Amino acid sequence: MATDHLFHRVARSAGLILPPAGAGQGLVDPGRRALLRCGVAAGGLAAVSAITTWAQPARAEISITLDRANFQPLPIAIADFGGDPDLGARIAGVVAADLKRCGYFAPLDRGAFPPGPIEFDAVPAFQAWQAINAQALATGRVSRDGGRLRTAYRLWDVSAGQQMTGQQFVTDANNWRRVGHIIADSILSRLTGLKGMFDARIVYVDESGPRDQRRKRLAIMDTDGANMRFLTRGEESVVTPRFAPNSAEVTYMSQARGSQPRVQVLNIDTGQRQMVGNFPDMTSSPRFSPNGQSIVLSLQQGGNANIYLMNLGSRTTTRLTSASAIDTSPSFSPDGARIAFESDRGGGQQIYVMSGSGGDAQRISFGEGRYSQPVWSPRGDFIAFTRQKAGMFAIGVMKPDGSGERILTEGFHNEGPTWAPNGQFLMFFRDPGGEGGSKLYMTDITGRVEAPIRTSGFASDPGWSQVLSEMR
Repeated sequence: MATDHLFHRVARSAGLILPPAGAGQGLVDPGRRALLRCGVAAGGLAAVSAITTWAQPARAEISITLDRANFQPLPIAIADFGGDPDLGARIAGVVAADLKRCGYFAPLDRGAFPPGPIEFDAVPAFQAWQAINAQALATGRVSRDGGRLRTAYRLWDVSAGQQMTGQQFVTDANNWRRVGHIIADSILSRLTGLKGMFDARIVYVDESGPRDQRRKRLAIMDTDGANMRFLTRGEESVVTPRFAPNSAEVTYMSQARGSQPRVQVLNIDTGQRQMVGNFPDMTSSPRFSPNGQSIVLSLQQGGNANIYLMNLGSRTTTRLTSASAIDTSPSFSPDGARIAFESDRGGGQQIYVMSGSGGDAQRISFGEGRYSQPVWSPRGDFIAFTRQKAGMFAIGVMKPDGSGERILTEGFHNEGPTWAPNGQFLMFFRDPGGEGGSKLYMTDITGRVEAPIRTSGFASDPGWSQVLSEMR
């Protein structure tokens, strides 16, 4: 059975959406080249050359089963890339760490690798790799050309003895970490059919100081916690940062001492900020529309709060709800046709869905407890939420009609789910209580995988950007 059928035996209960077998391979004849533009505006990785070679169908199947009972991560060998010994080892380290963190792969200990050099241009000694139970093998080569970095990698199916894919990237040498993330995304996509998620950024609220006097600043970092920098100075308290579809801007709520909370939009590269609207009362829970031309938010009016849509070009607003209740936390479906939001119109916090232009809303959450913070999956197949029940906070998912509810993780305090761009993983924050503070975690939609996300301090309210190398 061909390697392209990888993951087609995955349990459907895992919620993994797959392309048809053989689709989306992106293979070309040997020696043929294509140009891939990788997110110039959103991270500085300029034009990148990509070449795919020698990719005949393999004769065996690498399989990962994601059902809860039998799931086993795929053993994969990530060899240190040849050429520049320092950068080669560092890039390979980024790749291995990304794949291990997602939980679907088990990078093998380099100490168990077969002896001898690993030549990038030579066919691997597959029997030696089979002997250490490697089912896939990634090799690479790194070289410098002045200030430019040339990185090539190959992914091998060890059992079939065939190359699955190979790519070459040319970029500024300072982007070596991004190259590692792009390669990890390529491996994830080739072996699972999922889109990438590692070559992206996380915006979040950095928290420091005593619990009753926390200083809250917007911060941004890579998905593995590297390259962190602050976007605000901490003069105002900030919450709920959310990326624009182009990943170049962030909207969030800020509050200066003694003033009403306000929704703002910040340009990540320039630092320029602008207030969204000039409303007399509190505004909160902002989120961009799928086309990036509008922001949907909650506006308090007396004891109620309603959801409004503001066009960022014309600055005109449209009221979408008019219930005598608190309607907040709106989130668009990927096609913009519907909005999920939380409301207490039924007596307690629950999740409702309405048309993207407003109107009647249907309640979709009917489990025990209070439901809040709905976030629509980028695939459109699930809505993530926070559920509070008996003093415990859980992160879960349900289908847009409310069926198929699944709790992924539960504890003293879990909040703020945000989707990975591939719709298979979620990030959230967890506060253990006491004098400590909250930290970021990642889980997949099966609830099988959970991993901490490294931050320099306490962290909350994460937002996940699009994959930068796919924005071209």
